[in-house]
Amino acid sequence: MFKFLLALYFTFLVYNEPPMVWRESYKLSWSDFKGEPNYEVSASAITASGISFRFSITEKDAHIMSFTTEVLCHFYPEKSWYKPDERSDTLLKHEQLHFDITELHARKLRYAIAELKVSKSLKKELKTLNNRVIKALTAMQKRYDNETNYSRNDESQIKWQTFVSEELEKLSQFKSKP
Repeated sequence: MFKFLLALYFTFLVYNEPPMVWRESYKLSWSDFKGEPNYEVSASAITASGISFRFSITEKDAHIMSFTTEVLCHFYPEKSWYKPDERSDTLLKHEQLHFDITELHARKLRYAIAELKVSKSLKKELKTLNNRVIKALTAMQKRYDNETNYSRNDESQIKWQTFVSEELEKLSQFKSKP
């Protein structure tokens, strides 16, 4: 029984890759997309990315003394996929920009947190900021797909690449740290 459980544990480790943290120096490749393509949908590829957020508050005598936060931008290889017969450099750049848009919103969250002051409502403010950024991220991802027609509108794709690049640069001091 022990050997069987051990074998299952190692199988689990092999097939469940950890999420990748966004890095400025790394661009996604098709080999990063480990999920099974869904042929039931019209999408040619899916980039599963997201922001993980956690915080810790230090209190003394019912007063908040300090707080720390962690905001990470992740790409989930096992949940990201592409249809091999539809892959292209253009599509890969489109998917990379989805990940970059997620990083942009992680930076926006870090910036907003940096502006916070310690107060009695800090916990609520942190949760509100996170929810607001996630809603904005979701809206921008949808707008990006609609305006670029899922990578098919070259002119719009270039505009979006320029826009996101400029926005990332504006918030460069809040970029993800490897």
